[in-house]
Amino acid sequence: MEMLSQELDTKKRLLQECTRILNAQIKAAKDAMDEAQESANEHQGAMEDKFESFRENCQIQRDMYARQLDELIRTQSILRNINATRSNREVSMGAVVQTELQNYFIGVSLGEIKIDGESYFAISGMSPLFKAMSGRAAGETFTFRDNTYKILQVY
Repeated sequence: MEMLSQELDTKKRLLQECTRILNAQIKAAKDAMDEAQESANEHQGAMEDKFESFRENCQIQRDMYARQLDELIRTQSILRNINATRSNREVSMGAVVQTELQNYFIGVSLGEIKIDGESYFAISGMSPLFKAMSGRAAGETFTFRDNTYKILQVY
């Protein structure tokens, strides 16, 4: 039982770290969006052509950041649906997967995350790597990009 609570603690910390990273990305996108909008507004009064194109550029940037923000908010809702208090028996959303080669946290794509010096790669449930290992349990293997991975543990 002690091992399970340690595993769930790791899962909870991975989820918290993903949430922290995502919140920082959301704040950065919001700030950039606001900044682009302010730049556009500052040049509202100037009617010369060069300011018009500058303003259009600011609007384009603002829209780009708005799209990024929408995507990040969608990603955040995926994270919110992960239950860190439940142990997974097979590779599925919210699972921590330990293989001989690498460790993974299935949820959203955020790259490498370190917990207690151990590396985990946060990958999306849409990724080809996830599709290769999905539904498998500890002791099973899967092949991805010519590498065969043995699953040591899933929780």
